[in-house]
Amino acid sequence: MRKSGKAGQTSGHPTPESATQPRHTLHDPEPITPQSRRWIRGKEFNQVKRTDPRYAHWWHENSKEAYSTGLANAAAAFDNYAKSKNGRRKGARMGTPRFKSKRKARLACRFTTGSIRVADEGHVTLPVLGTIRTHESTVKLVARVQSGMARILSATVRHERGRWFVSFQTEVKREITPVARPGVAVGIDLGVKVLAVMADSAGQIRYVDNPKHYEGEQKRLRRLSRRLSRRQGPAVHDRATGKTIRREPSKRWVKANAERNRVHHRVANLREDALHKLTTAVRAEYGTVVVEDLNVAGMLRNRRLARKIADAGFAEIRRQLTYKGQRNACPTVVASRWYPSSKTCSSCKTVKAKLPLHVRVFSCDACGLVIDRDENAARNLADLASAGTTGTGVAGDRGTPSVPKPRGADQKTRASRASRKADPVRAGGAKPPHRRKEPRDLQQDTTAQLGLW
Repeated sequence: MRKSGKAGQTSGHPTPESATQPRHTLHDPEPITPQSRRWIRGKEFNQVKRTDPRYAHWWHENSKEAYSTGLANAAAAFDNYAKSKNGRRKGARMGTPRFKSKRKARLACRFTTGSIRVADEGHVTLPVLGTIRTHESTVKLVARVQSGMARILSATVRHERGRWFVSFQTEVKREITPVARPGVAVGIDLGVKVLAVMADSAGQIRYVDNPKHYEGEQKRLRRLSRRLSRRQGPAVHDRATGKTIRREPSKRWVKANAERNRVHHRVANLREDALHKLTTAVRAEYGTVVVEDLNVAGMLRNRRLARKIADAGFAEIRRQLTYKGQRNACPTVVASRWYPSSKTCSSCKTVKAKLPLHVRVFSCDACGLVIDRDENAARNLADLASAGTTGTGVAGDRGTPSVPKPRGADQKTRASRASRKADPVRAGGAKPPHRRKEPRDLQQDTTAQLGLW
């Protein structure tokens, strides 16, 4: 038994009297600016906020967590910006934090103090908001809290997809659930035509069809989008001045926009439900799961496949497989982005030089194997799990020590262009070998090469 952090969410139904209270709590009607409180110091503001007419009529209606959440988010944003500027934060370079838009920002507030509890199987209690009836049953959380197996740390309320959600961050004592086949590894190759091809080390092959939720609702979305474009929206582009003019949208536009958003929300809910069922079934059966480190952001730049790739949810599948494997203490092996799973023969391990995307059948020139392209990739990923535990030096293997690769053999390299300031060609031919200077990416490290042997 071990303690682990867990977050669960449920949707709520505020009463008509308190339907506007969450929105007031999550969005300040009259936010305080640095100019309005620059003359206030220390504890003096605790008295001023109850007597000053600028704050007294609305400050007490909201929880203090509404203001603390905004300050915590601002502090985290400036901290990330400073670390990124100093080179102490991984990822892309972050810019200066910007103010959130009142119209576009998602309403959210995190409660860390006060009366935060699950009242019964169908109600939750939050500070200031009071007791709210939930749409989904909370019987599992109630049972764990009452038995002492869980402790609620915080609650986050947000407005998303036209509904109010509350997410509880809990500390749970949970038993490690054994999987059905702990000694079997499975390789998962994700695709568009078929969502996933799974090949395990026992030789079993499974195909998971792509539900294509967005493609099924595309016809209805086009019709609703055309209807919405004929209404008076919140913005119009002035061709004369080239500026965007903001205006109050019509009631018919608001109604049509809500109808279209409901279809988008339904597609998102169906996709989320299908991915959770898939990843939960995989993690309940196999002990080791091997997935690829796909460059999803780069794949979305392909205008021909971007819509289908986004609808499949490749990154979400990997994220769910990773954290669900941690619950069962089962490893997740992530193959390198440059590992040639599709171009490698699953029988003799011969690597093809090229394999275009439109070629869906893999045929090996060495051993004569003819197999589906995705199935061949899934078999190679399954074999990578056993190779990763022994540390064979294959790129992407788990447990393999990092060694320098002078020529970058496991990555795509691009030939550098000839410099415009290059020396003129000698009359007798090219430069002598002792005067040539190799490019930096072609210089060989003799010590590193000997270390590989």
